[in-house]
Amino acid sequence: MNDSFLRVVHPPPLGPLLECFILAPATVRARHLLHDGNDIHMIAKDKIVLIEYRLTDDKGTLIDSSEDGGPLGYLHGHGNLIPGLESHLEGMSAGDEYKVRVEPDQGYGLRDEEMVATVPREQFGDEELAPGMSFGAMTDDGPITVMITAVEEDTVHVDANHPLAGIALNFEGKVVEVRAATEEELAHGHAHGPGGNDH
Repeated sequence: MNDSFLRVVHPPPLGPLLECFILAPATVRARHLLHDGNDIHMIAKDKIVLIEYRLTDDKGTLIDSSEDGGPLGYLHGHGNLIPGLESHLEGMSAGDEYKVRVEPDQGYGLRDEEMVATVPREQFGDEELAPGMSFGAMTDDGPITVMITAVEEDTVHVDANHPLAGIALNFEGKVVEVRAATEEELAHGHAHGPGGNDH
């Protein structure tokens, strides 16, 4: 489930980027201080990074994991990963393990009840609808993804908040690989190959 929740869907989450509450062991933090700032194997802007991850909420419920789909690949420093996790990974190298709690303002934002609405069923034509279905909608600020939360005879309840909006996210995992991005990857703005985009 490499693309389920970690990659940022533009437009990016609202709200300022707050400092996340880091739970990394002291030994890991100390090791980061020993890295040379010019280390080509250190996570920094324009590097391709592969990570293993496990994502849970504060109740310990598993939300997503790389266990089945393999490591997630992304281009660092280009907004392809939620801000709280990306900033925590900055400066790490292959083999480093991480554990971090990301607050909603650095994840998928706070819930906005103005993004919840009830619309006439007729706007969807004859299409069969069910809770959990999502579709694209155009707004004055650009395209958004909207999820159906309930379907009634004449109305449909929809929510444009991200499913993880308002939720603190707990990540733990391991950095698998760090390498320089190719010119093509920089031009496209994302990682290619294993864990990235294939096209």
